[in-house]
Parts: sequence; C-alpha cells; structure tokens
Amino acid sequence: MAQTAKTTPQVHNIEPVYDAHSKILILGSFPSVKSREAQFFYGHPQNRFWKVLAQVLGHPVPQTIDEKKAFLLENNIAVWDVIASCEIAGSSDSTIRNVVQNDLSRILDAAPVAQIFCNGAKSHKLYETYCQPHTGRPAVKLPSTSPANAAWTLDKLADHWQAIRSFL
Repeated sequence: MAQTAKTTPQVHNIEPVYDAHSKILILGSFPSVKSREAQFFYGHPQNRFWKVLAQVLGHPVPQTIDEKKAFLLENNIAVWDVIASCEIAGSSDSTIRNVVQNDLSRILDAAPVAQIFCNGAKSHKLYETYCQPHTGRPAVKLPSTSPANAAWTLDKLADHWQAIRSFL
C-alpha cells in the first residue's frame, strides 16, 4: 500500500506584486518550499517562470528580487497566488488540501487588469473552484513553468506564453 505524503499547514507570506498600471494578473497555486524560503515568487532555480517572461518580453532575465519586482511592474504585470493558506506536502500541488483562497479583489480593485492568467493546470483548477465565483472573471490556463513540467521546453513554454502580450 502506498504511503501518502504528510501534509502540513502553510500560510502564504509573500506579498503580491502589482500597481495601478497592472494590465494582467498571473496566478500560481501556492509558493514552493524554495519560494517560501526566498520570500518571493518562483524562487526554485529550475522554475522557468522568469526565463519564460524575459523571453516573451525580449528582456534580460531578472536576477534579484528587486529586479524581478521592477521587471513585473515595468511590464504592467501583477503576480500572486490563488491560495492564502492550505495543507501541503513540500511543494507538491497534488497534495494541496483545506484551501483558503487569496482575496484577489485587492488587486482587481486597484488595477485595470484586463486578463487573468494561471500558471499551470492546478492553479487554473483552484482559481475556477475558489476565486472565479468571487471575481466573476474567467482565467486563461497557461502551461506550468514548474520543473515538474519537464516535457515542455523553454521555447515551447515561451510560444504558449506569448498569449500575455496582447494584453500588455
């Protein structure tokens, strides 16, 4: 009999990045262990989020947290996650339980967000379940930049992520 990974309660402690000019909102599911340690989004060195955005937008890949924040804001991009707190085993989205969603109105009321995008299928499913009933807005599902999505090359991800350009 397979043993189930032990989940532990976790609280999202990374502030969203947005301003009054944010035209799109990109949502992940919940920060990975590496992101929680780094105290910023997509902190795992193998996650391709920053490389994909840089390629799509024709910019160098930002390295520091300050560079990443500036990069997002200069390109009118807001970033946050669907989940405010949950039980999770490590960084495994498949183990997420007891979800409490983030209040996205914090961003949506402050910025002219034209489209919401979800980074991966799990983020999209969580958004549809927990957030869309409150926002009334559909989200576009993009392929996950996670290292767990190894079947997708950086170029293939960037091709699909081009969808964000028409809203910026």
